[in-house]
Amino acid sequence: MSTPVNSLTQYIELYTTHKADINANSAPALNALRPQALSQLTDTALPHTDTEGYERTSIAEMFAPDFGVNIMRMNIPVDVAASFRCDVPNISTLLGIVVNDSFHPTATLHNKLHDGVIFGSLCKNATTHSELVAKHYGSLAPLTNPSVALNTLLCQDGVLIYVPKSVKLEKPLQLVNIFSSPAPLAAFRRILVVLEDDAEARLLICDHAQDNEQQYLASQVIEVIMGRNSIFDLYDIEDSSPNTRRHSMLYASQSDGSNLLVNGMTLECGTTRNDYNIQLPGSHAETTLAGMAIASGTQHVDNNSQVTHTGCSSKSNQLFKYVIDDNATGAFEGGILVAPGAQYTEAYQSNRNLLASTGARMHTKPQLEIYNDDVKCSHGATTGQLDGEALFYMRSRGIPESEARTMLMQAFMTDVIDTVRIPGLCERLHYLVDKRFQGGLRQCGSCGSSCHDTKTKQQ
Repeated sequence: MSTPVNSLTQYIELYTTHKADINANSAPALNALRPQALSQLTDTALPHTDTEGYERTSIAEMFAPDFGVNIMRMNIPVDVAASFRCDVPNISTLLGIVVNDSFHPTATLHNKLHDGVIFGSLCKNATTHSELVAKHYGSLAPLTNPSVALNTLLCQDGVLIYVPKSVKLEKPLQLVNIFSSPAPLAAFRRILVVLEDDAEARLLICDHAQDNEQQYLASQVIEVIMGRNSIFDLYDIEDSSPNTRRHSMLYASQSDGSNLLVNGMTLECGTTRNDYNIQLPGSHAETTLAGMAIASGTQHVDNNSQVTHTGCSSKSNQLFKYVIDDNATGAFEGGILVAPGAQYTEAYQSNRNLLASTGARMHTKPQLEIYNDDVKCSHGATTGQLDGEALFYMRSRGIPESEARTMLMQAFMTDVIDTVRIPGLCERLHYLVDKRFQGGLRQCGSCGSSCHDTKTKQQ
């Protein structure tokens, strides 16, 4: 039982030793929560499989190795242009780049943003817009969660997205997370999204690692605060490396009439755990939560969801699909909670999985918790192999077995991809899934929305 304690202790010691430097290289609004985070981490441990009661990925093991942290905010060189060698048509977006955990705007980003819209460094904006950040930072992500507390303790920068009332962004925002370091590195990233009433925005996040041989660890907390009748899409594409460990936690709260779409897609990874916690306190709010995971070799992908309905007449639909090959493993635990006062709720959850080899493993656990009679809810999970009859039929028509298997796996992922609401991105994802199943997915192939505008400046 020593691993869970030691994996956290090394980071607490890092903070206590370098507290002055961490605070000096961040902002007061971020520093304000560190003492409380440290208090929550005292006499505790990071979650691991035995303590969480299911086949969830052990956070303690993910954080156990000795990763460096860029406390002094050293400028680590990164070849940004190398991250945009795209072989698919561009999507027009407003692009920002996070190198490890520091935000860098592209050269023309601020000139293209709508008046009043913020898309920039969390650290910088925590000073220039301190009241906005202080009001919302940490308002949804609970410090009682040790993983959130650790992220809060060491996070020095991240991204702030703010869309004022009634502003509807025509172009999607795109955030490219790039790992680049000469030594093993941990990045503690934070993304804060605030949409006022009737605002609308779409965000595409792409995760990459420039050096596939280097060891990286990503701790990411996303908070999404949605005003009345606001609309927000979040597409999170991970195309990293076998040596990247990632723990991403999303917390969202929806007001009356808001519409949230979250689609998390794992194309390439090492060990990945995504936690989704979505609250619907507003009436007539709607959530679509989708996920797609392709794992091969010894990769591991874990998605956990909790959607809580407390407002009346709200809707949620969860769909997660996995294709697991070789000796890879997958895990899914999904929950729906309908509170006593949440009349007329409609909530659905589905997890479907394909095991493409005898060594592949999948663990799944969908759950419903309902305290109201006036609801429509369902959940289900299936795990199986490729349709033998369909495979035989395709081979009898002259299609080689490998090609037939690829076509069936592509078709299996179609309904997850079709939830995408950004023009052009749906077609791009079909292409990338095709490349992935054929073993030819190229590093950073999922980007390309602003290949012509990769010049950055220090924010």
